[in-house]
Amino acid sequence: MTQTPRITLTTVNLSSPDPGALASFYAELLGWEVDRVEETDAYLRNPDGGVHLSFQLEEVYTRPVWPATPGEQEMMIHLDIWVDDLNAGVARAVSVGATLAPFQPQQDVRVCLDPHGHPFCLWTD
Repeated sequence: MTQTPRITLTTVNLSSPDPGALASFYAELLGWEVDRVEETDAYLRNPDGGVHLSFQLEEVYTRPVWPATPGEQEMMIHLDIWVDDLNAGVARAVSVGATLAPFQPQQDVRVCLDPHGHPFCLWTD
């Protein structure tokens, strides 16, 4: 019998035309620190442990469209970010460079777009 190896998700990586700038946005939004910035990558370490964020240079970057639209670049991933106050969370996100998506499919979730167009959801209990 083969033993199943231990497998742990450690990092979510987002494509970006400017990894350092996108890392700075998420650091400001989440209250995290930029761990390091390299020529083609930038890294945020989660201060609480768990999953980290990184950003990888895509020289041929096409901004995703949300919601999906035929013939347009679709999102490949989105982040779910818990907030204790939805309105305050949206205000904070917008104040650091996010935009509120025009289409909002749920009452207790707000879809925002980061400066490079990646959607992320702010949600509360």
